[in-house]
Amino acid sequence: MADPNRIAIITGGARGIGRAIARKLAADGVDTVISDVAADAAEATAREMEKLGVRALAVRADVSQIGDVAALMKRTIQEFGTVDFLINNAGITRDNLSIRMSEAEWDAVLDVNLKGTFLCSQAAAREMMKRRFGRIVNIASVSGILGTAGQANYASSKAGIIALTKSMARELGSRNITVNAVAPGFILTEMTEKLPENVKEGYIAQIPLKRAGTPEDVADGVGFLISPAARYITGTVLNVSGGLLI
Repeated sequence: MADPNRIAIITGGARGIGRAIARKLAADGVDTVISDVAADAAEATAREMEKLGVRALAVRADVSQIGDVAALMKRTIQEFGTVDFLINNAGITRDNLSIRMSEAEWDAVLDVNLKGTFLCSQAAAREMMKRRFGRIVNIASVSGILGTAGQANYASSKAGIIALTKSMARELGSRNITVNAVAPGFILTEMTEKLPENVKEGYIAQIPLKRAGTPEDVADGVGFLISPAARYITGTVLNVSGGLLI
């Protein structure tokens, strides 16, 4: 269980895994900043968090833009005075075979997924260092470990997030700031639920636990990594994949 009365920023927090993380943290008494490019959805999620009894703020931000990231951090500090937890969840896909992938498809995914994680982590770390406390959790993917056909851009961005996690863990550990990653496997979200049944069945057949994961499965992993129970864990990738990487 996370420390209550802490402040968390969740990027891509309006829907899916991000919203499940927000619910998990709110249930633990953590005040939440919901950041997303979808302003209306972010606002709706923030209001949902308030009904769970915590303070919540919605901020529209494109994490690939340094100006938006600076404004997100400024609003958070103005509203709550600090940031204790950063959950880098914002991410996009632009799937295509690598021989057909356009430069725009490559750049869009790397900019949001990897550059966005870096920019947000950099901005949050500067605030956390002042207080010598912080928890950063990056949402990676098993694709960044195994690779995925048709997702060279996405898999590369997630592999980069894992390397960034380990590098920043080394840099920030002396300031009592942990940096970890969660690598989800096949998770049922609005995006994956649209896949054909035979495709979903093919994914599930490869999973030892024989079921798809849920956003709540990922959220529980995040909740652990920001909790006092994980105080001596940093630079780690927690695979939430039902055993896919065994």
